[in-house]
Amino acid sequence: MPSSIKLVLTSYVSGQYLVNAAVNKAEKAVDSSLTLLNLAESEKFMSDAFFTDPHKAVIPIYIARPKTAKKVLKQLPQELLMAAKQRDFKGSAGQRVNLRAVDGTLIGVLFGAGAEQGDDFGPMQVGTLARALPKGDYKIAAAPDDWPAALIATAWGLGAYKFTRYLKDDYSAPRLYLDEAMAGKETQAINQAINNGRDLINVPAGDMGPEQLHKEVEKIANQYGAKIKAVVGDELLEQNYPMIHAVGRAGPKPPRLVEFIWGDSANPRLALVGKGITFDTGGVNMKSAAGARIMKKDMGGAAHALTLAQMIMANDLPVHLHVLIAVAENSVSANAFRPGDILPSRAGLTVEIDNTDAEGRLVLGDALCKANEDGADHIIDFATLTGAARVALGPTLPPFFSNRAALVAPVLEAGRAVKDPVWNMPLWQPYMKYLSSPIADMKNAGGSFAGSVTAALFLERFVDKASWMHFDVYGWNPTHTNFGRAGGEIFAVRGLYEWIKTGGLSDLKTS
Repeated sequence: MPSSIKLVLTSYVSGQYLVNAAVNKAEKAVDSSLTLLNLAESEKFMSDAFFTDPHKAVIPIYIARPKTAKKVLKQLPQELLMAAKQRDFKGSAGQRVNLRAVDGTLIGVLFGAGAEQGDDFGPMQVGTLARALPKGDYKIAAAPDDWPAALIATAWGLGAYKFTRYLKDDYSAPRLYLDEAMAGKETQAINQAINNGRDLINVPAGDMGPEQLHKEVEKIANQYGAKIKAVVGDELLEQNYPMIHAVGRAGPKPPRLVEFIWGDSANPRLALVGKGITFDTGGVNMKSAAGARIMKKDMGGAAHALTLAQMIMANDLPVHLHVLIAVAENSVSANAFRPGDILPSRAGLTVEIDNTDAEGRLVLGDALCKANEDGADHIIDFATLTGAARVALGPTLPPFFSNRAALVAPVLEAGRAVKDPVWNMPLWQPYMKYLSSPIADMKNAGGSFAGSVTAALFLERFVDKASWMHFDVYGWNPTHTNFGRAGGEIFAVRGLYEWIKTGGLSDLKTS
Protein backbone atom coordinates (compact mmCIF):
# COMPACT_ATOMS: atom_id res chain seq x y z
CA MET A 1 0.00 0.00 0.00
CA PRO A 2 1.35 3.50 -0.77
CA SER A 3 2.68 5.14 2.39
CA SER A 4 0.50 8.21 1.87
CA ILE A 5 -2.70 6.14 1.86
CA LYS A 6 -1.50 4.15 4.86
CA LEU A 7 -0.78 7.35 6.80
CA VAL A 8 -4.21 8.83 6.07
CA LEU A 9 -6.05 5.68 7.07
CA THR A 10 -3.99 5.19 10.20
CA SER A 11 -4.54 8.75 11.41
CA TYR A 12 -8.23 8.55 10.58
CA VAL A 13 -8.87 5.55 12.84
CA SER A 14 -6.45 6.13 15.69
CA GLY A 15 -8.87 8.39 17.54
CA GLN A 16 -11.59 5.78 17.57
CA TYR A 17 -9.29 3.11 19.01
CA LEU A 18 -8.23 5.52 21.75
CA VAL A 19 -11.90 6.11 22.55
CA ASN A 20 -12.52 2.37 22.64
CA ALA A 21 -9.41 1.52 24.65
CA ALA A 22 -10.97 2.13 28.07
CA VAL A 23 -14.06 0.10 27.18
CA ASN A 24 -11.94 -2.75 25.85
CA LYS A 25 -9.79 -2.80 28.97
CA ALA A 26 -12.82 -2.87 31.24
CA GLU A 27 -14.54 -5.60 29.28
CA LYS A 28 -11.43 -7.78 29.27
CA ALA A 29 -11.53 -7.68 33.08
CA VAL A 30 -15.01 -9.23 33.11
CA ASP A 31 -14.86 -13.03 33.29
CA SER A 32 -18.15 -14.20 31.77
CA SER A 33 -18.96 -17.90 31.69
CA LEU A 34 -20.91 -17.18 28.49
CA THR A 35 -17.94 -15.71 26.61
CA LEU A 36 -16.53 -18.89 25.09
CA LEU A 37 -18.01 -22.07 23.79
CA ASN A 38 -16.56 -25.30 25.10
CA LEU A 39 -15.58 -28.06 22.71
CA ALA A 40 -15.74 -30.48 25.62
CA GLU A 41 -19.43 -29.59 25.98
CA SER A 42 -19.95 -30.31 22.28
CA GLU A 43 -18.21 -33.67 22.68
CA LYS A 44 -20.39 -34.47 25.69
CA PHE A 45 -23.50 -33.64 23.71
CA MET A 46 -22.44 -36.07 20.98
CA SER A 47 -21.82 -38.81 23.53
CA ASP A 48 -25.29 -38.09 24.90
CA ALA A 49 -26.85 -38.51 21.43
CA PHE A 50 -25.24 -41.92 20.74
CA PHE A 51 -24.19 -45.07 22.55
CA THR A 52 -22.22 -48.14 21.50
CA ASP A 53 -23.05 -50.77 24.13
CA PRO A 54 -25.04 -53.44 22.26
CA HIS A 55 -26.24 -55.08 25.47
CA LYS A 56 -28.30 -52.15 26.67
CA ALA A 57 -32.08 -52.42 26.58
CA VAL A 58 -33.19 -50.46 23.53
CA ILE A 59 -36.39 -49.31 21.87
CA PRO A 60 -36.46 -50.54 18.24
CA ILE A 61 -37.30 -48.20 15.37
CA TYR A 62 -38.76 -49.71 12.20
CA ILE A 63 -38.57 -47.50 9.10
CA ALA A 64 -40.59 -48.51 6.04
CA ARG A 65 -41.81 -47.22 2.71
CA PRO A 66 -45.43 -47.73 1.61
CA LYS A 67 -44.45 -50.72 -0.53
CA THR A 68 -42.57 -52.37 2.37
CA ALA A 69 -44.84 -51.42 5.29
CA LYS A 70 -46.66 -54.76 5.42
CA LYS A 71 -43.41 -56.69 5.19
CA VAL A 72 -41.90 -54.70 8.05
CA LEU A 73 -44.98 -55.15 10.21
CA LYS A 74 -44.64 -58.91 9.79
CA GLN A 75 -41.15 -58.67 11.29
CA LEU A 76 -42.45 -57.23 14.55
CA PRO A 77 -42.28 -59.31 17.71
CA GLN A 78 -45.68 -60.35 19.00
CA GLU A 79 -45.87 -57.61 21.64
CA LEU A 80 -45.13 -54.89 19.09
CA LEU A 81 -47.47 -56.43 16.53
CA MET A 82 -50.31 -56.29 19.00
CA ALA A 83 -49.54 -52.63 19.75
CA ALA A 84 -49.38 -51.84 16.02
CA LYS A 85 -52.81 -53.26 15.20
CA GLN A 86 -55.46 -50.68 14.40
CA ARG A 87 -52.78 -47.97 14.06
CA ASP A 88 -52.99 -47.87 10.25
CA PHE A 89 -49.27 -47.58 9.61
CA LYS A 90 -48.74 -47.16 5.86
CA GLY A 91 -45.14 -45.92 5.64
CA SER A 92 -46.09 -42.50 4.28
CA ALA A 93 -43.42 -39.81 4.58
CA GLY A 94 -43.01 -38.60 8.14
CA GLN A 95 -45.70 -40.89 9.61
CA ARG A 96 -44.74 -41.85 13.15
CA VAL A 97 -46.46 -44.40 15.34
CA ASN A 98 -45.32 -44.84 18.94
CA LEU A 99 -45.97 -48.39 20.11
CA ARG A 100 -46.70 -48.77 23.80
CA ALA A 101 -47.17 -51.59 26.24
CA VAL A 102 -50.35 -51.94 28.28
CA ASP A 103 -48.79 -49.84 31.03
CA GLY A 104 -48.01 -47.04 28.57
CA THR A 105 -44.29 -47.73 28.29
CA LEU A 106 -42.80 -46.93 24.87
CA ILE A 107 -41.62 -50.23 23.40
CA GLY A 108 -41.20 -49.47 19.69
CA VAL A 109 -41.52 -46.87 16.95
CA LEU A 110 -42.78 -47.11 13.38
CA PHE A 111 -41.63 -44.42 10.98
CA GLY A 112 -42.63 -43.76 7.39
CA ALA A 113 -39.97 -43.05 4.79
CA GLY A 114 -42.45 -42.28 2.01
CA ALA A 115 -42.20 -43.45 -1.58
CA GLU A 116 -38.72 -43.83 -3.06
CA GLN A 117 -39.66 -41.58 -5.97
CA GLY A 118 -39.47 -37.99 -4.78
CA ASP A 119 -37.60 -38.90 -1.59
CA ASP A 120 -35.47 -35.74 -1.60
CA PHE A 121 -34.38 -35.94 2.03
CA GLY A 122 -33.82 -39.70 2.37
CA PRO A 123 -32.31 -40.73 5.71
CA MET A 124 -32.10 -37.12 6.87
CA GLN A 125 -35.79 -37.51 7.79
CA VAL A 126 -34.58 -39.46 10.83
CA GLY A 127 -33.59 -36.13 12.36
CA THR A 128 -37.27 -35.47 13.07
CA LEU A 129 -37.34 -38.61 15.22
CA ALA A 130 -34.40 -37.45 17.32
CA ARG A 131 -36.23 -34.18 17.91
CA ALA A 132 -39.64 -35.74 18.65
CA LEU A 133 -38.95 -38.92 20.60
CA PRO A 134 -38.69 -38.90 24.39
CA LYS A 135 -35.44 -39.48 26.19
CA GLY A 136 -34.36 -43.11 25.90
CA ASP A 137 -32.10 -45.55 24.08
CA TYR A 138 -33.08 -46.49 20.53
CA LYS A 139 -31.86 -48.77 17.77
CA ILE A 140 -32.66 -48.87 14.05
CA ALA A 141 -34.26 -52.30 13.55
CA ALA A 142 -35.26 -51.82 9.89
CA ALA A 143 -34.68 -49.14 7.26
CA PRO A 144 -34.92 -48.76 3.46
CA ASP A 145 -32.05 -50.47 1.64
CA ASP A 146 -31.14 -47.23 -0.15
CA TRP A 147 -30.63 -45.33 3.11
CA PRO A 148 -26.93 -45.45 4.12
CA ALA A 149 -26.56 -46.32 7.78
CA ALA A 150 -23.98 -43.58 8.35
CA LEU A 151 -26.40 -40.95 7.06
CA ILE A 152 -29.15 -42.27 9.34
CA ALA A 153 -26.81 -41.76 12.29
CA THR A 154 -25.74 -38.34 11.03
CA ALA A 155 -29.36 -37.26 10.75
CA TRP A 156 -30.02 -38.48 14.28
CA GLY A 157 -27.12 -36.50 15.73
CA LEU A 158 -28.11 -33.35 13.86
CA GLY A 159 -31.76 -33.72 14.76
CA ALA A 160 -30.94 -34.23 18.44
CA TYR A 161 -29.17 -30.86 18.60
CA LYS A 162 -30.70 -28.06 20.62
CA PHE A 163 -29.12 -24.73 21.51
CA THR A 164 -29.45 -24.60 25.29
CA ARG A 165 -26.73 -22.15 26.32
CA TYR A 166 -29.11 -19.58 27.80
CA LEU A 167 -31.93 -21.91 28.92
CA LYS A 168 -32.56 -22.73 32.56
CA ASP A 169 -33.99 -26.22 31.97
CA ASP A 170 -31.66 -29.10 31.11
CA TYR A 171 -32.07 -30.92 27.82
CA SER A 172 -31.28 -34.59 27.30
CA ALA A 173 -31.35 -35.95 23.78
CA PRO A 174 -32.67 -39.42 22.95
CA ARG A 175 -29.74 -41.72 22.15
CA LEU A 176 -29.16 -43.95 19.14
CA TYR A 177 -27.14 -47.17 19.09
CA LEU A 178 -24.21 -46.83 16.69
CA ASP A 179 -23.51 -50.11 14.94
CA GLU A 180 -20.46 -50.82 12.78
CA ALA A 181 -22.21 -49.82 9.55
CA MET A 182 -22.77 -46.31 10.91
CA ALA A 183 -19.06 -45.38 10.78
CA GLY A 184 -19.23 -44.23 14.38
CA LYS A 185 -15.98 -42.28 14.74
CA GLU A 186 -16.34 -40.37 11.48
CA THR A 187 -20.07 -39.82 11.96
CA GLN A 188 -19.64 -38.42 15.45
CA ALA A 189 -16.83 -36.13 14.28
CA ILE A 190 -19.05 -34.77 11.49
CA ASN A 191 -21.92 -34.21 13.89
CA GLN A 192 -19.71 -32.56 16.48
CA ALA A 193 -18.26 -30.17 13.89
CA ILE A 194 -21.68 -29.16 12.55
CA ASN A 195 -23.22 -28.72 15.97
CA ASN A 196 -20.24 -26.63 17.07
CA GLY A 197 -20.75 -24.50 13.95
CA ARG A 198 -24.43 -24.11 14.81
CA ASP A 199 -23.47 -22.97 18.30
CA LEU A 200 -21.11 -20.35 16.88
CA ILE A 201 -23.95 -18.87 14.83
CA ASN A 202 -26.55 -19.09 17.59
CA VAL A 203 -24.51 -17.27 20.24
CA PRO A 204 -25.56 -13.59 20.13
CA ALA A 205 -23.14 -10.88 19.08
CA GLY A 206 -22.79 -9.64 22.66
CA ASP A 207 -21.00 -12.90 23.45
CA MET A 208 -19.55 -13.59 20.00
CA GLY A 209 -17.73 -10.42 18.99
CA PRO A 210 -14.42 -10.26 17.12
CA GLU A 211 -12.34 -11.22 20.16
CA GLN A 212 -14.53 -14.18 21.07
CA LEU A 213 -14.67 -15.49 17.49
CA HIS A 214 -10.89 -15.16 17.35
CA LYS A 215 -10.62 -17.31 20.47
CA GLU A 216 -12.96 -19.92 19.01
CA VAL A 217 -10.71 -20.20 15.95
CA GLU A 218 -7.73 -20.59 18.27
CA LYS A 219 -9.43 -23.38 20.23
CA ILE A 220 -10.19 -25.40 17.11
CA ALA A 221 -6.69 -24.86 15.74
CA ASN A 222 -5.07 -25.83 19.04
CA GLN A 223 -7.22 -28.94 19.40
CA TYR A 224 -5.72 -30.35 16.21
CA GLY A 225 -2.19 -28.98 16.53
CA ALA A 226 -2.53 -26.39 13.76
CA LYS A 227 -0.21 -23.39 13.53
CA ILE A 228 -2.17 -20.19 14.09
CA LYS A 229 -1.48 -16.48 13.67
CA ALA A 230 -3.52 -13.29 13.53
CA VAL A 231 -3.24 -9.73 12.27
CA VAL A 232 -5.27 -7.39 14.50
CA GLY A 233 -6.39 -3.77 14.41
CA ASP A 234 -4.03 -1.23 12.83
CA GLU A 235 -1.62 -4.05 12.00
CA LEU A 236 -4.04 -4.78 9.16
CA LEU A 237 -2.95 -1.52 7.54
CA GLU A 238 0.71 -2.23 8.13
CA GLN A 239 0.41 -5.69 6.58
CA ASN A 240 -1.82 -4.58 3.69
CA TYR A 241 -5.35 -5.74 4.54
CA PRO A 242 -7.03 -2.34 4.04
CA MET A 243 -10.56 -3.56 3.25
CA ILE A 244 -10.82 -5.75 6.35
CA HIS A 245 -9.62 -2.78 8.38
CA ALA A 246 -12.05 -0.32 6.78
CA VAL A 247 -15.08 -2.52 7.42
CA GLY A 248 -14.26 -3.11 11.08
CA ARG A 249 -12.60 0.12 12.15
CA ALA A 250 -15.83 1.63 13.56
CA GLY A 251 -16.58 -1.43 15.67
CA PRO A 252 -16.10 -1.62 19.45
CA LYS A 253 -13.37 -4.27 18.99
CA PRO A 254 -10.62 -4.22 16.36
CA PRO A 255 -11.08 -6.21 13.14
CA ARG A 256 -8.65 -9.02 12.37
CA LEU A 257 -7.56 -11.78 10.01
CA VAL A 258 -7.08 -15.09 11.83
CA GLU A 259 -5.29 -17.91 10.00
CA PHE A 260 -4.14 -21.44 10.73
CA ILE A 261 -2.23 -24.11 8.81
CA TRP A 262 -2.66 -27.86 9.32
CA GLY A 263 -1.53 -31.06 7.61
CA ASP A 264 1.27 -32.42 5.49
CA SER A 265 2.57 -29.94 2.90
CA ALA A 266 2.94 -32.84 0.46
CA ASN A 267 -0.86 -33.03 0.21
CA PRO A 268 -3.02 -30.72 -1.94
CA ARG A 269 -3.25 -27.27 -0.35
CA LEU A 270 -6.85 -26.28 0.35
CA ALA A 271 -7.69 -22.78 1.54
CA LEU A 272 -10.98 -22.26 3.39
CA VAL A 273 -11.99 -18.61 3.71
CA GLY A 274 -14.84 -17.46 5.96
CA LYS A 275 -16.70 -14.18 6.34
CA GLY A 276 -16.72 -13.41 10.06
CA ILE A 277 -18.87 -10.29 10.43
CA THR A 278 -19.90 -10.78 14.05
CA PHE A 279 -22.72 -8.28 13.71
CA ASP A 280 -23.85 -6.30 10.68
CA THR A 281 -25.72 -3.06 11.23
CA GLY A 282 -25.41 -2.37 7.52
CA GLY A 283 -23.05 0.49 8.37
CA VAL A 284 -24.07 3.96 7.19
CA ASN A 285 -26.56 2.28 4.82
CA MET A 286 -28.22 0.93 7.95
CA LYS A 287 -30.47 -2.11 7.90
CA SER A 288 -34.10 -2.02 8.95
CA ALA A 289 -35.12 -3.41 12.33
CA ALA A 290 -36.28 -6.62 10.67
CA GLY A 291 -33.09 -6.89 8.63
CA ALA A 292 -30.86 -6.44 11.67
CA ARG A 293 -32.75 -8.87 13.90
CA ILE A 294 -30.72 -11.98 13.08
CA MET A 295 -27.47 -10.34 12.02
CA LYS A 296 -25.64 -12.24 14.73
CA LYS A 297 -25.56 -14.89 11.99
CA ASP A 298 -23.46 -12.73 9.65
CA MET A 299 -20.38 -14.61 10.84
CA GLY A 300 -22.00 -17.77 9.48
CA GLY A 301 -19.45 -18.00 6.68
CA ALA A 302 -16.69 -18.28 9.29
CA ALA A 303 -18.70 -20.96 11.09
CA HIS A 304 -19.01 -22.92 7.83
CA ALA A 305 -15.29 -22.70 7.09
CA LEU A 306 -14.43 -23.80 10.62
CA THR A 307 -16.95 -26.65 10.46
CA LEU A 308 -15.44 -28.08 7.28
CA ALA A 309 -11.93 -27.57 8.66
CA GLN A 310 -12.86 -29.45 11.84
CA MET A 311 -14.31 -32.34 9.82
CA ILE A 312 -11.12 -32.59 7.75
CA MET A 313 -8.79 -32.45 10.75
CA ALA A 314 -10.82 -34.76 12.99
CA ASN A 315 -10.91 -37.43 10.29
CA ASP A 316 -7.30 -36.82 9.20
CA LEU A 317 -7.99 -36.34 5.50
CA PRO A 318 -4.91 -36.00 3.24
CA VAL A 319 -5.14 -32.21 2.95
CA HIS A 320 -2.71 -29.35 3.54
CA LEU A 321 -5.25 -27.01 5.10
CA HIS A 322 -5.08 -23.21 5.23
CA VAL A 323 -7.99 -21.53 7.05
CA LEU A 324 -8.47 -17.76 6.84
CA ILE A 325 -11.21 -16.08 8.88
CA ALA A 326 -11.81 -12.37 8.17
CA VAL A 327 -13.33 -10.95 11.36
CA ALA A 328 -14.97 -7.57 11.88
CA GLU A 329 -18.09 -5.90 13.22
CA ASN A 330 -19.79 -3.60 10.70
CA SER A 331 -20.82 -0.77 12.99
CA VAL A 332 -21.84 2.87 12.69
CA SER A 333 -19.54 5.42 14.29
CA ALA A 334 -17.80 8.67 13.44
CA ASN A 335 -15.08 6.85 11.53
CA ALA A 336 -17.23 4.29 9.72
CA PHE A 337 -16.52 3.89 6.04
CA ARG A 338 -19.09 5.64 3.85
CA PRO A 339 -20.85 5.41 0.50
CA GLY A 340 -18.62 7.07 -2.08
CA ASP A 341 -15.36 6.24 -0.30
CA ILE A 342 -12.60 4.66 -2.37
CA LEU A 343 -10.86 1.76 -0.64
CA PRO A 344 -7.54 0.27 -1.63
CA SER A 345 -7.28 -3.51 -1.49
CA ARG A 346 -4.57 -6.09 -0.97
CA ALA A 347 -4.82 -7.03 -4.64
CA GLY A 348 -4.02 -3.47 -5.70
CA LEU A 349 -7.54 -2.85 -7.01
CA THR A 350 -9.44 0.22 -5.86
CA VAL A 351 -13.07 -0.16 -4.81
CA GLU A 352 -15.71 2.55 -4.75
CA ILE A 353 -18.20 1.97 -1.95
CA ASP A 354 -21.69 1.92 -3.41
CA ASN A 355 -23.31 0.44 -0.31
CA THR A 356 -21.76 -0.10 3.13
CA ASP A 357 -24.11 -3.06 3.66
CA ALA A 358 -22.14 -4.94 0.98
CA GLU A 359 -19.24 -5.30 3.41
CA GLY A 360 -18.75 -9.06 3.45
CA ARG A 361 -17.24 -9.15 -0.03
CA LEU A 362 -14.73 -6.49 1.06
CA VAL A 363 -13.27 -8.51 3.95
CA LEU A 364 -13.33 -11.64 1.81
CA GLY A 365 -11.47 -9.84 -0.98
CA ASP A 366 -8.38 -9.25 1.12
CA ALA A 367 -8.51 -12.77 2.61
CA LEU A 368 -8.94 -14.42 -0.79
CA CYS A 369 -5.98 -12.47 -2.13
CA LYS A 370 -3.84 -13.78 0.77
CA ALA A 371 -4.97 -17.38 0.14
CA ASN A 372 -4.04 -17.02 -3.52
CA GLU A 373 -0.63 -15.51 -2.70
CA ASP A 374 0.18 -18.46 -0.46
CA GLY A 375 -0.21 -20.93 -3.31
CA ALA A 376 -3.49 -22.70 -2.61
CA ASP A 377 -4.30 -25.50 -5.06
CA HIS A 378 -7.97 -24.79 -4.43
CA ILE A 379 -9.86 -22.06 -2.55
CA ILE A 380 -13.35 -22.35 -1.07
CA ASP A 381 -15.02 -19.36 0.53
CA PHE A 382 -18.21 -19.27 2.57
CA ALA A 383 -20.27 -16.17 3.29
CA THR A 384 -23.73 -15.08 4.35
CA LEU A 385 -23.41 -12.70 1.46
CA THR A 386 -26.58 -11.73 -0.42
CA GLY A 387 -30.32 -11.56 0.03
CA ALA A 388 -30.47 -12.14 -3.71
CA ALA A 389 -29.33 -15.74 -3.19
CA ARG A 390 -32.26 -16.29 -0.83
CA VAL A 391 -34.69 -14.76 -3.33
CA ALA A 392 -33.36 -17.06 -6.05
CA LEU A 393 -33.08 -20.33 -4.11
CA GLY A 394 -34.61 -19.85 -0.67
CA PRO A 395 -32.94 -20.32 2.71
CA THR A 396 -31.86 -23.97 2.58
CA LEU A 397 -30.46 -24.47 -0.93
CA PRO A 398 -27.15 -22.59 -1.20
CA PRO A 399 -25.90 -21.39 -4.56
CA PHE A 400 -22.27 -21.94 -5.42
CA PHE A 401 -20.03 -20.51 -8.07
CA SER A 402 -16.88 -22.07 -9.50
CA ASN A 403 -14.30 -20.85 -11.96
CA ARG A 404 -13.53 -24.46 -12.89
CA ALA A 405 -16.41 -25.94 -14.89
CA ALA A 406 -15.12 -29.51 -14.51
CA LEU A 407 -15.58 -29.35 -10.72
CA VAL A 408 -19.26 -28.43 -10.78
CA ALA A 409 -20.74 -31.88 -11.52
CA PRO A 410 -18.62 -33.74 -8.90
CA VAL A 411 -19.55 -31.22 -6.19
CA LEU A 412 -23.24 -31.41 -7.09
CA GLU A 413 -23.10 -35.22 -7.05
CA ALA A 414 -21.31 -35.34 -3.68
CA GLY A 415 -23.99 -33.09 -2.20
CA ARG A 416 -26.76 -35.28 -3.58
CA ALA A 417 -25.08 -38.41 -2.25
CA VAL A 418 -25.17 -37.19 1.35
CA LYS A 419 -28.44 -35.23 1.04
CA ASP A 420 -26.68 -31.89 1.42
CA PRO A 421 -27.67 -30.22 -1.86
CA VAL A 422 -26.23 -27.11 -3.48
CA TRP A 423 -27.03 -25.43 -6.79
CA ASN A 424 -24.57 -24.10 -9.34
CA MET A 425 -24.91 -20.48 -10.47
CA PRO A 426 -23.09 -18.76 -13.35
CA LEU A 427 -20.16 -16.39 -13.21
CA TRP A 428 -21.79 -14.41 -15.99
CA GLN A 429 -19.04 -12.00 -17.03
CA PRO A 430 -21.29 -9.49 -18.89
CA TYR A 431 -22.76 -8.56 -15.49
CA MET A 432 -19.42 -7.05 -14.46
CA LYS A 433 -20.82 -3.91 -16.09
CA TYR A 434 -23.02 -3.47 -13.01
CA LEU A 435 -19.86 -3.11 -10.90
CA SER A 436 -18.18 -0.54 -13.12
CA SER A 437 -17.09 2.75 -11.54
CA PRO A 438 -15.91 5.90 -13.32
CA ILE A 439 -13.43 6.74 -10.53
CA ALA A 440 -12.22 3.31 -9.27
CA ASP A 441 -11.44 -0.14 -10.62
CA MET A 442 -14.91 -1.29 -9.57
CA LYS A 443 -17.79 -0.72 -7.14
CA ASN A 444 -18.63 -3.06 -4.27
CA ALA A 445 -22.31 -3.47 -5.25
CA GLY A 446 -24.16 -3.72 -8.52
CA GLY A 447 -27.72 -2.64 -7.86
CA SER A 448 -30.85 -4.77 -7.78
CA PHE A 449 -30.12 -7.13 -10.68
CA ALA A 450 -28.45 -10.56 -10.19
CA GLY A 451 -27.11 -9.66 -6.76
CA SER A 452 -25.58 -13.03 -5.94
CA VAL A 453 -23.90 -13.19 -9.36
CA THR A 454 -22.38 -9.71 -9.15
CA ALA A 455 -21.15 -10.46 -5.61
CA ALA A 456 -19.43 -13.60 -6.88
CA LEU A 457 -17.94 -11.69 -9.82
CA PHE A 458 -16.55 -9.14 -7.35
CA LEU A 459 -14.87 -11.92 -5.35
CA GLU A 460 -13.48 -13.56 -8.46
CA ARG A 461 -11.31 -10.49 -9.08
CA PHE A 462 -9.35 -11.34 -5.92
CA VAL A 463 -8.54 -14.98 -6.67
CA ASP A 464 -6.82 -14.21 -9.97
CA LYS A 465 -6.39 -17.56 -11.77
CA ALA A 466 -6.56 -19.87 -8.75
CA SER A 467 -9.08 -22.75 -8.65
CA TRP A 468 -11.95 -21.39 -6.56
CA MET A 469 -15.49 -21.96 -5.33
CA HIS A 470 -17.79 -19.49 -3.58
CA PHE A 471 -20.76 -20.59 -1.43
CA ASP A 472 -23.40 -17.99 -0.61
CA VAL A 473 -24.95 -19.60 2.47
CA TYR A 474 -27.81 -18.35 4.62
CA GLY A 475 -26.53 -19.91 7.85
CA TRP A 476 -30.03 -19.97 9.31
CA ASN A 477 -33.19 -22.09 9.38
CA PRO A 478 -36.27 -19.82 9.50
CA THR A 479 -38.28 -22.86 10.70
CA HIS A 480 -37.58 -26.43 11.74
CA THR A 481 -36.29 -28.71 8.98
CA ASN A 482 -35.95 -32.48 8.80
CA PHE A 483 -32.69 -32.43 10.72
CA GLY A 484 -32.39 -28.94 12.18
CA ARG A 485 -34.23 -26.61 14.48
CA ALA A 486 -35.01 -23.00 13.69
CA GLY A 487 -31.83 -21.00 14.17
CA GLY A 488 -28.20 -21.34 13.16
CA GLU A 489 -27.53 -23.93 10.47
CA ILE A 490 -24.60 -25.28 8.46
CA PHE A 491 -25.11 -25.99 4.75
CA ALA A 492 -23.02 -27.53 1.96
CA VAL A 493 -20.09 -28.70 4.08
CA ARG A 494 -21.14 -32.36 4.36
CA GLY A 495 -21.23 -32.52 0.58
CA LEU A 496 -17.88 -30.78 0.30
CA TYR A 497 -16.38 -33.11 2.89
CA GLU A 498 -17.63 -36.07 0.82
CA TRP A 499 -16.14 -34.52 -2.33
CA ILE A 500 -12.76 -34.04 -0.64
CA LYS A 501 -12.79 -37.48 1.00
CA THR A 502 -13.48 -39.21 -2.32
CA GLY A 503 -10.56 -37.51 -4.06
CA GLY A 504 -11.99 -34.22 -5.29
CA LEU A 505 -8.79 -32.29 -4.66
CA SER A 506 -6.73 -34.83 -6.61
CA ASP A 507 -8.86 -34.08 -9.67
CA LEU A 508 -7.87 -30.41 -9.77
CA LYS A 509 -5.00 -31.00 -12.20
CA THR A 510 -7.42 -32.31 -14.79
CA SER A 511 -10.05 -29.60 -14.28
